[in-house]
Amino acid sequence: MSFRTRTKICGLTRAEDALAAVDAGADALGLVFYPPSPRAVTIEQAADVVADVPAFVSVTALFVNPTVEQVQSVLDAVRIDLLQFHGDEDEAFCAQFNRPYIKAIRVRQASDVVASCVRFPGALAVLLDSYKPGVPGGTGETFDWSLVPQSDDLKPIILAGGLNPNNVAFAIDQVKPFAVDVSGGVEATLDGVEQKGIKDPGKINAFLDEVYRVDANTRKNKH
Repeated sequence: MSFRTRTKICGLTRAEDALAAVDAGADALGLVFYPPSPRAVTIEQAADVVADVPAFVSVTALFVNPTVEQVQSVLDAVRIDLLQFHGDEDEAFCAQFNRPYIKAIRVRQASDVVASCVRFPGALAVLLDSYKPGVPGGTGETFDWSLVPQSDDLKPIILAGGLNPNNVAFAIDQVKPFAVDVSGGVEATLDGVEQKGIKDPGKINAFLDEVYRVDANTRKNKH
């Protein structure tokens, strides 16, 4: 396990939330280009969200079964460093855009993870999310983390699905992922109702503080 778990704040819809994530120390930011999602952004919105994101923070564009033209129109207008595919895209589709990409997998059994690492040789990592029929991601639900194989032969693992400040430390201890990805778990609530796409800076900071804490403990225990 690396001494440092990378972090991504996904589903951003506002520039101030992107900058709050940067200030808290996030490694990557995620923009959702999937219209059915409550966190979806237009190209114009996306460009505004990341306009002031500084160097060394990666901007990721998330798609679900897009056309080539849809992906290219985003790349032509928005600063995008990494592509993230959540649908039924194959290796050839994912690899054609001259951008590094990651492939999301909805985990039902351990063999899903191993098979996906083989099926997507060009992926820089595989993102593991919860399986829910008909929902390509963003369920806000965790999955059985014991299904994630512990093997040096796998691609880097990005853990997603239902993470929040209260469970991310346990998740890192159990899965030992390369990175963690959070969306709903750091969103604002109003009268007890989650405000999808609106982030809570306090929750972002709490989430990242937990990641730093467990990483520091890992580092200490190794020495």
